[in-house]
Amino acid sequence: MSRAPFRTWWAALPPAAGAAVMAPGILSAGLGLVGRPWLSLAALAVAVTLWLVLAADFTARLLADRGRFRAEADTPAALTAVAATTVIGTRLAQLGLPRTAAALLALAAVLWPGLLWTVVRHWRRRMPGAAFLVCVATQGLAVLASALANAHHLDPLARAALAWFCLGVLLYLFALRSFDFRQVVSGAGDHWVAGGALSITALAGTGLTASPLWTGAAHTALRTATLLALAVSLAWYAVLLAAEVRSPRPRYDVRRWSTVFPLGMTATACLSAAPATAVPWLRPLGEGLLWIAVGAWLLTFTAWALDRRHGAR
Repeated sequence: MSRAPFRTWWAALPPAAGAAVMAPGILSAGLGLVGRPWLSLAALAVAVTLWLVLAADFTARLLADRGRFRAEADTPAALTAVAATTVIGTRLAQLGLPRTAAALLALAAVLWPGLLWTVVRHWRRRMPGAAFLVCVATQGLAVLASALANAHHLDPLARAALAWFCLGVLLYLFALRSFDFRQVVSGAGDHWVAGGALSITALAGTGLTASPLWTGAAHTALRTATLLALAVSLAWYAVLLAAEVRSPRPRYDVRRWSTVFPLGMTATACLSAAPATAVPWLRPLGEGLLWIAVGAWLLTFTAWALDRRHGAR
């Protein structure tokens, strides 16, 4: 790609492109859980590379194009900046890189309140599936915080993770009230976040359930909440998949990366929840769903490549 087309492509990147980071990032986590280290590292390399590109774009717009930055920060898709950062941070924490993961948690925690407040201030009725990113970004903080807390026995961070988890549940309900359910049959891809947000809620609950800090009734409540969120996310998965079969949407759209991420997140949540909740059959289910998510990533990447090729003509 020559410099001029690259600059044109860079300048046209929408906030929704952050889901292109989240998709391989969560696939990396899932592939790591099923013992595919090289595929996992390859997916992580893709995620980190895209994150660096989008971070540079985010910074450039913040410093040089404040008007556009403010306009884009009003939309829920802007919260992919937080969610993508936490997804990569969680995978790095799993790989034994706590300092880098902690730095990414700090960055995401700094970005989160301002972006969340801006998005909520410009809320409206009949929102697309991207509305659920208010939950995804918040639960991403809970997932990363609990991963670091469990690995290094950081009780204050575990309590912060619980607070983010509870707020994320409330934000899911807030988004659900405004979700335009017609998006299920007409959405361009981000409608899948309606289910993916519950999958990441279940993943956050899994981390909290695994914490030694919560025992007795608290542990039981967290386990129940985790399984409930996972069950509803699987129900969403079935409904959304049936809607895709009924109303196919084969053309490439950048929001299709927001389909791949929930697919991978549901698989990873099942894989993680199996040992934490003592429900062993969730593991084979998660393994099957993971390869579906990998296939969806390959299809979306192919569609993107063909779209770029046709656009270059």
